[in-house]
Amino acid sequence: MEPQNNENSSFNGFEIELDDNIAILRVNRPEKKNAMNMNFFNNLPKAIKYLDNSEEIRAIILTAKGDNFSAGLDLSSLGELTSETSNNSSPSKKTSQATNLKKFYENIKFLQNSISSLEQCLKPVIAVIQGYCLGGGIDLISACDIRIGTQNSIYSIREVKMAMVADLGTLQRLPKIISIGHLNELAFTGKDIDAEYAKAIGLINYVGKDYEDAMDYAVSVAKQIASNSPLAVKGIKKTVTSFLAEEVSRGLEDVAMHNTAYLMSNDLIEAVSAFFEKREPKFEGS
Repeated sequence: MEPQNNENSSFNGFEIELDDNIAILRVNRPEKKNAMNMNFFNNLPKAIKYLDNSEEIRAIILTAKGDNFSAGLDLSSLGELTSETSNNSSPSKKTSQATNLKKFYENIKFLQNSISSLEQCLKPVIAVIQGYCLGGGIDLISACDIRIGTQNSIYSIREVKMAMVADLGTLQRLPKIISIGHLNELAFTGKDIDAEYAKAIGLINYVGKDYEDAMDYAVSVAKQIASNSPLAVKGIKKTVTSFLAEEVSRGLEDVAMHNTAYLMSNDLIEAVSAFFEKREPKFEGS
């Protein structure tokens, strides 16, 4: 598989390869365990739109370079999301709390829409997951159509351990993928599960013995998809996603409103401090 050389296929933080009618989109930030920063959220929908608009491409494989799929949201980007902003030219004029909250809400919706681009893409998207798939990584794979993991893959709805409510789609999409009981257990505890457990509860479709095996399986599935009528495949995806769209949209709006009001808590500050200080957080519920 040779990298696509067309300059329009180059998106900062991602690599694209083509194999006949299949596109392989790789997150390219392995030195940070492919943690999701603002550059990621800016360029994911652009890359997906580019691939969706290509008539030659009939299926997309989403994966990542390095040993890990994604360690979730890059905490260094949290400041960009939560920082108070103002368009006022006068430094003496304080921005109102309402303006700050509105900007915060808009930022959450922007991140949500970036992840939703996978669901809205009319080409089937197959996720291949290796190593850590934490927090935002679960948001990412939940928006894909098929999920394939390696034997060493680890999954966690990690947000609760950071005093956060997952707000980019996990809680809205996973109820259609796994049972409510399993979702609640994972979301309330934030615990890690391995690939065999993930397959047993329906989170992933197949466990590859290693990354090469997982990719081979993904490519074989993608080729089967690509051999079918593209009109029929698009119709299937549109029908399935439209069936879920209203509930997902309403749920994303609800959690965006919730986090606008409650995300910047003392517990979140404690969680971030504990993370960087490599200690257990002490939450007080404030």
